[in-house]
Amino acid sequence: MKYNLSKIMLKVWKIYRKETGIRFAEALHRAWLSAKAEEINAKRIQQSKMAAGVKEPVHTWPEWKQAGYKVLHGSKALFNCCLIWGSKGDGATYKASFFGESQVQPVA
Repeated sequence: MKYNLSKIMLKVWKIYRKETGIRFAEALHRAWLSAKAEEINAKRIQQSKMAAGVKEPVHTWPEWKQAGYKVLHGSKALFNCCLIWGSKGDGATYKASFFGESQVQPVA
């Protein structure tokens, strides 16, 4: 697989500046873990989406917010998925909740 090295180096600098007390080599390690986890996470999301029988586009709450939408109050996630959190450097996993396009509205 080919990786976007520019994107990885931008992530390295972001991690290095944000985290106090870590070395540049550690920031590089974390950025590579994140890049490698992206493919795995995409597969896990697709599998969970198919298992839940969801056909509409889905994103997490922060992804919808970044796109200029808000999740309707009281909406329940269509499905959850366990994803790899690579930027912490330990390969820990977290549970992400996904909301569908029918559960959001544009922010006014």
